[in-house]
Amino acid sequence: MKSLKTIVLLILIPFAIGILFSFRPPSYKLAKLKYNGGGDWYANRTALSNLINFCNKNLGTNFDPEEAIVEAGSSNLYNYPFVYLTGHGNIVFSDQEALNIRKYLMAGGFLHIDDNYGLDQFIRRQMKKVFPELDFVELPVNHVLYNQKFKFPGGLPKIHEHDGKRPLGLALIYKGRMVCYYTYECDLGNGWEDAGTYADDSDETRQKALKMGSNLIQYALTR
Repeated sequence: MKSLKTIVLLILIPFAIGILFSFRPPSYKLAKLKYNGGGDWYANRTALSNLINFCNKNLGTNFDPEEAIVEAGSSNLYNYPFVYLTGHGNIVFSDQEALNIRKYLMAGGFLHIDDNYGLDQFIRRQMKKVFPELDFVELPVNHVLYNQKFKFPGGLPKIHEHDGKRPLGLALIYKGRMVCYYTYECDLGNGWEDAGTYADDSDETRQKALKMGSNLIQYALTR
């Protein structure tokens, strides 16, 4: 099993060589996290594949167009440099799963948690199992994440309205490195879904969400 650092290098080095010699870099998959507790881990069914397609077109990546599904306690977690977690309801990590996620993130992995409305009260408790010593902190609007290929001078954009609250881009920082980014009151992944999935999403809103998502991918793989 390759280390996460090796996987990231295998993504970036062939990509750089490909630019110079017109070769295509190898494909790797991004993954959605499958968890227990009864919540709909499978929500936003088309989101990650659309983000992958957007990144391949706009960042020059060559990710596999199909997302992978990985369980929270699986050793396969270490095969994916970027893992996406979403849902509306309950989520439970066993002690083994929490430890597995912790080791994955400490080893160089990256977790994006996207509250699809209703996840917040559950995910905060579970992430305390993963990193009991850490608290979520809000990133400032001038953070490098918001200044990748696409610029977001106001920080995390609002994609879907629920409670009239402003969107929050929250992070867990371990030894100076962001290991987890949590989008709350935003519904970023809804903006990645197929056009027409949500009647109130304009093309402008979808593009904004995809650009923010590609910034996140770029940041996670090159930080």
